[in-house]
Amino acid sequence: MDSLSGMDNAAPQGWRRMRERLVRRILPRSLLGRMLLIGFIPLLATQAISLELFYGHYLQVVSRRLSGDLATTISMTLDMLERYPAPADRQWILEDAGRRAGLVMTLHEGESLHRRGSNHVLGPIDEDLAHDLQAAVRWPTFVDWKQAHHRVMIAVQTPIGVLQVVVLRKRLVVAPVWLFVAWASGSALLLFLIAALFMRNQVRAIRRLARAAELFGLGRDTVPIVPEGAQEIRKAAIAFNRMRERINRFVEQRTTVLAGVSHDLRTPLTRLRLSLAMLPREGRVEAVSLQPDIADMIGDIGEMEHMIEGYLSFARGEGAETPVVIRVEDMFDEIVVTLRRMGAQAAIGALTPGLVMTGRPNALRRVLSNVAENARRHAGRIVLSAEKGRRQVVLYVDDDGCGVEESRREHVFRPFESGAAGGTGLGLAIARDIIHAHGGHIGLETSPLGGARVRIVLPN
Repeated sequence: MDSLSGMDNAAPQGWRRMRERLVRRILPRSLLGRMLLIGFIPLLATQAISLELFYGHYLQVVSRRLSGDLATTISMTLDMLERYPAPADRQWILEDAGRRAGLVMTLHEGESLHRRGSNHVLGPIDEDLAHDLQAAVRWPTFVDWKQAHHRVMIAVQTPIGVLQVVVLRKRLVVAPVWLFVAWASGSALLLFLIAALFMRNQVRAIRRLARAAELFGLGRDTVPIVPEGAQEIRKAAIAFNRMRERINRFVEQRTTVLAGVSHDLRTPLTRLRLSLAMLPREGRVEAVSLQPDIADMIGDIGEMEHMIEGYLSFARGEGAETPVVIRVEDMFDEIVVTLRRMGAQAAIGALTPGLVMTGRPNALRRVLSNVAENARRHAGRIVLSAEKGRRQVVLYVDDDGCGVEESRREHVFRPFESGAAGGTGLGLAIARDIIHAHGGHIGLETSPLGGARVRIVLPN
């Protein structure tokens, strides 16, 4: 029973997800497109309703009355022609009826009607006239709407011949349908363009706010946003400027404190190093016996300085550097030269020619140095490569070492996670902090060389 109820619940959820995907495909993705759609649909519905009210009700009523009057006039004329068959009477009836009703009536004796019905025009008047003639006249009729531009030709088959009636089109047509359609469409288009202009100005302010937030998140600090647009957008811009000022002030204060801490910690370490350097190293038995201890203490002081520098770099995050355009090939050359000096077998692999990116050069160089240093300690061969993606640059650092287990690939980026003796465990943590400050991502994968691959994705 539980499985059946689960299947029953899964079916509505599946339909709901399918409906949501369909709606997302149909609706515009941008805010401007959705706002224009919100304004366009009611405007279109309003014009459609007005068109239906005018042409579906008023025009049909007027059209039926006009066509009914004309059909009645023709029917009465035919009845009088049938009642007074003398030629003189017929001629007088046709002239008098035509003069009184504003028609031109001609009787063609002995002729027959070749066409029946009506050719159609835009609007309900053609159907109404054909229907009224069929109801009022008992003989076949034909209405020609297209023979003359300003006139309508009506032919009636009578027992003695064909009665031709010429009537002005303006007696039957209230107003041209295309004129009303053009007016409705033109006014709707004009109102839509005006609304689009105002909406575009509002969306432009939102886009500027979103762009400033994106750049600030990527570490590319910009000037404060000028509040513009609607009241809510202005409040959001003012709130963003205040947030930006608070964050910059916090980072500046933290950097100042860290600089003071660095100075206070390095000063006693420097004094200790000088004191150890000034100790006698030759001549006395006590000095000779103390030389191994002095060397160990100097090594400990160097390691403490290295640890302090790592802690400060991790806390500082290299955030004070100004982003510039960087040539990836030049940065790779510097890293490879440094690795070769340290005895590593390093090379540059596949690289898109002329590849550039925007970032903090010293910070990114520190990231690649930390990653390459880890690779040098665990592998013999290191290859740096890069490729250009969609609005991003992807950097790869491959090695032929033992690699990293998949279960530990996320843990190695945590602070103080060190897999080597004597390490501080801050190298990859600093690297991830710098990459995140650039709005990018860093992760571990399996390298084509058999070891570990560090994949760095940076926006461009």
